[in-house]
Amino acid sequence: MSDVTKTVQKWHASFKKGTDFDSWGQLVEAIDEYQILARHLQKEVQSSNSHAFTEEQKKTLGKFATCLEMRSAALQCTQSQEEFKLEDLKKLEPIIKNILTYNKDFPFDVQPVPLRKILAPGEEENLELEEELDAGTGAGSTPSFPSRVPGTLLPRLPSEPGMTLLTLTIEKIGLKDAGQCIDPYITVSVKDLNGIDLNPVQDTAVATRKEDTYIHFSVDVEIQKHLEKLPKGAAIFFEFKHYKPKKRFTSTKCFAFMEMDEIRPGPIVIELYKKPTDFKRKKLNLLTKKPLYLHLNQTLHKD
Repeated sequence: MSDVTKTVQKWHASFKKGTDFDSWGQLVEAIDEYQILARHLQKEVQSSNSHAFTEEQKKTLGKFATCLEMRSAALQCTQSQEEFKLEDLKKLEPIIKNILTYNKDFPFDVQPVPLRKILAPGEEENLELEEELDAGTGAGSTPSFPSRVPGTLLPRLPSEPGMTLLTLTIEKIGLKDAGQCIDPYITVSVKDLNGIDLNPVQDTAVATRKEDTYIHFSVDVEIQKHLEKLPKGAAIFFEFKHYKPKKRFTSTKCFAFMEMDEIRPGPIVIELYKKPTDFKRKKLNLLTKKPLYLHLNQTLHKD
C-alpha cells in the first residue's frame, strides 16, 4: 500500500470519527476532530513539495476543509441561521474516501480557505526580511483583501462536582500599530513545561474593532480542562496573529502567557513578549517598554 493511500485512509478514519462524535452529541470531541482534519488537509493543499495530489484534487481538499470548518462553526454557534448540517457533511464522505479517483463537481458552493502559510518558529522572521527587501526594490504586489479566518472556539466542558472550570474573556490588546494589523486574531493554547499541548488549540474570530492603540476582542475562551487536572507548571498562552498580504501568510506578532498562580477571579493585565513564541518560557524578551498589555478577565466556575 502506497504512502498516499495510507494518508487518505487516515483522513477517512478521522472524518468517520468526527461524524460519529457529532451524531452521538459529543460536540467538543467532534469539533476537535473536524479541526484537526481540516488542518491536515490545508497543510497538504499548501505544501509545494507534495506531488501526491493533482491541483484539482488539492482544490477539492481545500473545499472539504472549508466544509469541516463550517460544520465546526455551526456546532459552536447555536443561533446560526445558515448552519452547515451533519447530513450535509456526511454527503462528502465518498469524496474523502475516494479523493484519488473522484472526478465529479463538488456538491456545495464553497471556496477553499485562502492559502495562508503555516510557518515553523523562525520562518516568519526570514519572510519579513524578504518583505522589507521587496519594499525597498518596489517588487511584489498586494493581492485582494483576504477572507476572514473563522474562529475555532469551543463550548464550555460539562461541570464536575468539586472541579473548577475557567472562562477567560479576552478584552483587548494594546499595540502601538494596532490600526495597521489586518485580520487580527488570538490563538489560545495550554502547554506543560515542555511546551506540549494539554488542550485543543483555539483561535478567536477576527477582531472587528480597533481604537487608538487597542484592538478589541471582547470574546470568551473556555479552557478545555478542569483546573485541578492541569499539571504543575502548566501555562495558558496567547499568540497575537495578523495577516501579511504581500507575502500571503499569517504572522505571529507577539505572545503573552498566564501561569497557574495567576488564575483568580477578576481582571488581569499581562505583558507582551517578542516572537517567536517560547512555550518553554526560557528566553523571554518584552515587546515594548510602553504600557501596552493584553487585558483579560477571569471567571471561575465550580460546583
